[in-house]
Amino acid sequence: MLATRIDRYILRQLVIALIATTGGLVALIWLTQSLRFVELVVNRGLSLLVFLQLTGLLIPSFISVILPITTFVVVQFVYQRLAGDRELTVMRAAGLSPWALARPALILTLISVVAGYALSIWIVPLSETAFREYQWEIRNKMAAFLLEEGVFTPVSDQLTVYIRKRDRDGTLHGILIDDARQKDSHATILAQRGRLVNGPAGPRVLLQNGSREEIDHKTGRLDILTFDQNAIDLNSAAKTDEQRYRDASEMSIPELLHPEPSMISNPRDRGKFIVEAYRRLSVPLTAASFAMVALVSVLMGSFRRHGGIARPIVAIGVVVGLLALGLAIQNIAARSPSLVPLMWVHALLPGIVCAWALFGPVIGVPLPRMMARALPGLGTT
Repeated sequence: MLATRIDRYILRQLVIALIATTGGLVALIWLTQSLRFVELVVNRGLSLLVFLQLTGLLIPSFISVILPITTFVVVQFVYQRLAGDRELTVMRAAGLSPWALARPALILTLISVVAGYALSIWIVPLSETAFREYQWEIRNKMAAFLLEEGVFTPVSDQLTVYIRKRDRDGTLHGILIDDARQKDSHATILAQRGRLVNGPAGPRVLLQNGSREEIDHKTGRLDILTFDQNAIDLNSAAKTDEQRYRDASEMSIPELLHPEPSMISNPRDRGKFIVEAYRRLSVPLTAASFAMVALVSVLMGSFRRHGGIARPIVAIGVVVGLLALGLAIQNIAARSPSLVPLMWVHALLPGIVCAWALFGPVIGVPLPRMMARALPGLGTT
C-alpha cells in the first residue's frame, strides 16, 4: 500500500510536469513557426480562423519532436527536487529499492513511448498531409483572391496582377495584368474596372472597358485589342493540371519502405525514405533512454547533504550529445542505408546501459545478456 501511494504521488507530479512542459514548449515553437504565416493575415486578408487551422496542423509534429526531450527534463527535474527535499532519502530509509523509486518514471516513460509511436506512425503523417494540402490550396487556388492595392502581386511565375484600388463590394479599379503563360505570346492587359469570381477552372477576373496589348514576334508590331468585357482565368496554364507531390513526412511506413517508382527521381531518395521510416520507428524509444539517463543521474551515487550540480549537468550533456549523434547517424544512413541499424543502437543502447547500471547489480543480470534480450536480430534494410 505504501509503495502504491508513493507511486501515485510521484507519478502525479511527473504527469502534470510533462503536460505543462510539453504544452509550454509546443506553444513557444508554434508561436515562432507561425510567424511565417502572419503576413497572409496582415497583408493579404486571410482570416484568423484559416490562420489558426493552418498553423494548428503543425502541432502534432512539434510534440513528436520534443516529447523525448521533455520526458528527460521532467524526470530529471522532479526526481532532483525530491532528492533536494530529502524525500528520496526518506523513501530509501523506508526500504524502497531503486526499482521501486524508478517505477513511476518508468510508467511515465511507457506513456511517452506509446504516445510517440501514435504520433510518428499515425497522427503526424495525417496532419502533415492536411497541412501541405491546405497550404497548396491557399498558394495555388486562393492567391488570386488575396490581391493587394498598389502592389504587383505574382499570382504565379508567369502571371502578375496589379490593382490600383479595391472597393468594399469587391470591385477592382485600375487593373494591369502581365500574362506570359503562353510560350509564344506575352500580353499586357489593362482595364478600368473588374471583379474577381470563382470559375470552373479556378479564380478569374471579369474585366470591363480595357485593352489587350501584345507584340507580334514575326512582324515586331504592337497589336492592341480593345474590349467592353472580357474574362481572364488567373490560373497558370502550367499549373491547371498540376499534382501536388507528397513529401516523405506524409507517407506511411509501408509506403516509405516500398515507395512507388514514380516517387524516386534520384537513387538517394530511396535512402531518405528508408531513414524516415526507421526514424519514426526508433525515435520514440529515445524517450526511454533519455529517462534512464535522468534516473541514473539522480538515483545512483551517494547522498550529498547540500545536493550536487555535477551529475545533472553531466546528464544534460549526455542527452545533448545523444541528440547530436542521432542527427549525424540519420544523415549518414541516408547516404548509406546499410548503416540504418545504427539508428536502433542509438535509440536503445544508452537506455540498456543505464538500466543495467541502475538495476543490473540488484537483479543479477549481466550487461551482455540484457543487451542480447533488448537488441535481438537487428537486421539491415
